[in-house]
Amino acid sequence: MRGKNRFMALAAGVAMCLSVGQAAGQDFYRLATLGPGSTPYLVMSTFAQLVGDRIDGQIQVNATGAATQHAIEVANGQLDFFMWSASVHASMKGGINMYAQIPQAPELSENLRAVFAFPLGLYHIVTYGDSDVHSLSDAAGKRVFLGPPGGGATVIMGQIMEAVTGMKPDEGYTSVQLGWEAALQSFQDGRIDVYINPSIPPSPVIEQIAISNPIRLIGLSEEEIAKPEVQTILNRPGGVLGEIPADAYGANQLNDAPVQTLGSIVGVGTGAHMDDDAVYEITKAFWEGVEVSREQTRWLREITLENAFQDLNLPLHPGAERYYREIGLDIPEDLIAQ
Repeated sequence: MRGKNRFMALAAGVAMCLSVGQAAGQDFYRLATLGPGSTPYLVMSTFAQLVGDRIDGQIQVNATGAATQHAIEVANGQLDFFMWSASVHASMKGGINMYAQIPQAPELSENLRAVFAFPLGLYHIVTYGDSDVHSLSDAAGKRVFLGPPGGGATVIMGQIMEAVTGMKPDEGYTSVQLGWEAALQSFQDGRIDVYINPSIPPSPVIEQIAISNPIRLIGLSEEEIAKPEVQTILNRPGGVLGEIPADAYGANQLNDAPVQTLGSIVGVGTGAHMDDDAVYEITKAFWEGVEVSREQTRWLREITLENAFQDLNLPLHPGAERYYREIGLDIPEDLIAQ
């Protein structure tokens, strides 16, 4: 058996209450994000904490489920904040991919608004050091975790696997159907051969695996990246290309060179139902908190006002727009809610 999951401190915070602003008669706001250890969990739980340090009230953070479902719930007014994704939102607007069986998805997408964008990070494709998997093609016949069922990351990684290798989920390799936390535990127990997690390096989850186990990160070669099918995925809304350093995870990372891989831009989204003044106060409190905390928290350095509008394909909430105008940012015309 592989090393047990020691990331329980974060896992214990899957469903927690953090302070946040109170407005429009609400006692608390509801925020949904991905599981502990993921970049969205880190950013969005920190978002709630930083705001809570500055405004009275409470927010309930739920780190279960998939972002695709969270978007539907926010659009229906059942949640207040969620992890927005450029590629997922494009699918929702078009009623395709994970939304193909939800006829009302395009209409519901009109109820969503943006607060700010941030990098989801790069897709870490991880195997153990003694594995015979050295490329995506070597995953043939293996158990692969692409992401949770119905999740945007699952769709993207499934497309990347097919574009690079020609293999589809459960046609060439076994697609493991688990949530984020269960998949991490299963990988550490040796029941998954290839584990994929999109995160800003160094990812706390991957660091935890590498504490007691040699690992290898699988990247894409220049030839694989140049394939037209891969270029289509790279050029999707929110698509980015980057490198994970060969020593990002210390001596137990067995890569000899930086690993090229794809990534995504996501962000904090909200619903059109949210009060303008509340979102203004929340947005202001977050960015003021980031400036104070950035030096002590290295991954927060990737969350910047300069990139707050990166790849947004939904309009800003008027409350957030008000804050950005107040501090002198130019608002692109297509980000102004009608």
